[in-house]
Amino acid sequence: MDSSKAPAASGSPKPTPTEVLATVNGEAGMTLTVSKAARDAGGFLTVEGQLKNTGGSPYVNTAPWRGNELNSSGVSVAGVTLVDKAGKKRYYVLRDTDGRCLCTTGLAIIEAGQSVPFFAQFPAPPAATAEVEMSLPTFATATIKISG
Repeated sequence: MDSSKAPAASGSPKPTPTEVLATVNGEAGMTLTVSKAARDAGGFLTVEGQLKNTGGSPYVNTAPWRGNELNSSGVSVAGVTLVDKAGKKRYYVLRDTDGRCLCTTGLAIIEAGQSVPFFAQFPAPPAATAEVEMSLPTFATATIKISG
């Protein structure tokens, strides 16, 4: 039986295929795959994906990913930014009322072969903006399309 056509278990939503908006390489075999960049009703843009260590040894150089963070978020991806080239504006990761980033945190070591979820939330660019450039320190820049 073809499992791709099997009905979802009772009460479980059907899994949605993971779309790849961009894949960028970082240093020492690290890869960032972006699977979602969606606006929500609250005026935010959430970017999601995964970080994967495709190298042969543990990756320990995660500190640059937090950017100029004052360490209130610990080791995080708070250094990721979006650039709306048409609107000539840079967007930084949002913070909560305690100054912690609305992003993935707790990334001290990523073991060889390990994948970890990635997310970061930003103020949403204007509705007319269809794509942005995303930059995370130590990774190449990626152009991602915005949905919603």
